[in-house]
Amino acid sequence: MTSATRPETCVNQGTSFHADWLDSIRVNKSAVERRTGTIATRRSVKKDAQIAFMLKAISCIDLTTLAGDDTAGRVKRLCQKAMSPVRRDILDVFGMADMGLTTGAVCVYHAMVADAAKVLKGSSVPIAAVSTGFPAGLAPLETKLEEIRRSVEAGAREIDIVVTRSNVLTGNWEALYDEVKAFKAACGSAHMKTILATGEHGSLNQVAKASMVAMMAGSDFIKTSTGMEGVNATLPVSLVMMRQIRDFYDRTGIKVGYKPAGGIKTAKDAVTYLTLVKEELGRAWLEPELFRFGASSLLGDLERQLEYHAFGGYSAGYRHPMG
Repeated sequence: MTSATRPETCVNQGTSFHADWLDSIRVNKSAVERRTGTIATRRSVKKDAQIAFMLKAISCIDLTTLAGDDTAGRVKRLCQKAMSPVRRDILDVFGMADMGLTTGAVCVYHAMVADAAKVLKGSSVPIAAVSTGFPAGLAPLETKLEEIRRSVEAGAREIDIVVTRSNVLTGNWEALYDEVKAFKAACGSAHMKTILATGEHGSLNQVAKASMVAMMAGSDFIKTSTGMEGVNATLPVSLVMMRQIRDFYDRTGIKVGYKPAGGIKTAKDAVTYLTLVKEELGRAWLEPELFRFGASSLLGDLERQLEYHAFGGYSAGYRHPMG
C-alpha cells in the first residue's frame, strides 16, 4: 500500500480499568526465550520474498533524529529522505518507482515539529513528536500535557509518550492507567504511541502488565523503548508485548499497533521482526497503521541490501545518506 492511499490508524478509545485482566497474566520466560531463539533460524526468507519484506520494512520506519545537536537543516534533510527513502534507479528494477514509497513517519523532538511540518506539507508522511519529558518522563504532569498539546498544534499527527517508570516498578497500575489516559485526552486527534521503556521494568511479567494497562488507557500503539535505555527492543520483549496486543484484541475487538525501537540496525533484523509480527499477530499488522520500527540507521542498510539485489553489488555507505 502506498502512502497516498494509506488509511488512518485505528484509534483506540480504551476501556475501563480491569484489574482482573492483570491478575491472569503469567509469562513463562523459558518458553518465550525458546520461541524467539529460533525465529531467525526456522524461517528462511529468500529472493523475492526478502525484497518484499525489505520494502515493507521501509514503509514501517519512523525515521528518527533525537539528538541534542539537531538543527532545522538536519530535520529538513531527514524529511526529504522520508519522502524518497530509496534511490529511484533501485526502485525501477523492482517496478516500485512510481508506487509512492515513503517511510511510516518522521520522529523528532517538539522543538523540531514546526521545521518538519514546513518540509512535509502536502505529503502523506506524518510527524511523530516525542513528548511528556522524553526520555526520562520525570517532568511535572501539567508540563507533560502542555508539551503534547503544543506538538499537536504545531503539526504532529502522532505523539510518542513516555510513562512514569516507578508506577510499573511498584505495580501501581491504576496510577499508570490514569496517567496514560490523561495523555490520550491531551493528544486529541493525534494518535498516541506509549513508550514503556521495557529494559527498565525488571521482568517480562511487568512488561506484559504495563502493555495491557497502556492499551486499556487508550494507547494506539505500544512501544518498547526510547532507544536511549541500556536495553532496548529485544525479541523476547516483543513477543510478550505482541501477545498482549493479541489478548487485548480478543477481549475488545480493538487493534493496537506495535513499535520496537532501539538497536534494530540491519535488514536481517527487520525481516526477523516482521516475521514474528506475521506469525503472532497476522497479516493485518504488517502495515504502517499497526507496525513501526523506531530507527534511524536501519533505512541505510535496507537501501544498501536492495541495491545489492538490484545490481549485484554493495555500494559505500555514503551513497545512502540519512540526512
